[in-house]
Amino acid sequence: MNASPRPRPQVMRITDAAATRLRQIMSRSTPPAAAVRVGVRNGGCAGMSYTMDYATEIAPTDDVVEDKGVKVIVDPKAILFLLGTEMDFKTEKLSAQFVFNNPNQTSACGCGESVAITPAQAEALEKDAGASPQA
Repeated sequence: MNASPRPRPQVMRITDAAATRLRQIMSRSTPPAAAVRVGVRNGGCAGMSYTMDYATEIAPTDDVVEDKGVKVIVDPKAILFLLGTEMDFKTEKLSAQFVFNNPNQTSACGCGESVAITPAQAEALEKDAGASPQA
């Protein structure tokens, strides 16, 4: 019996507002962007911060989230930190920014630029792989 491989869970979800903003900024990038790469890096007062950068190419090994007409590459080193995250774009009276609603985030600093994130555990990966995707 040849069993098919288990489906991989989608690492991130992208809201309509984030997709709209991503399309806008990608259409103006020079050179043209194929996707936006999202990750995390060490630093800041809470320990980590989210990163975003243009990607001109998508490698076959990249973990690509395609949602609402946009492509986001999740840095391989960040997958366990970003599993289950919703990427949103918020516009407020004095600011507009991408916001990451991350269930793995345990705290954030007062400035909002730095976060503490605990990597997802293997049990969460197995649970998410068995769940049906949401529309």
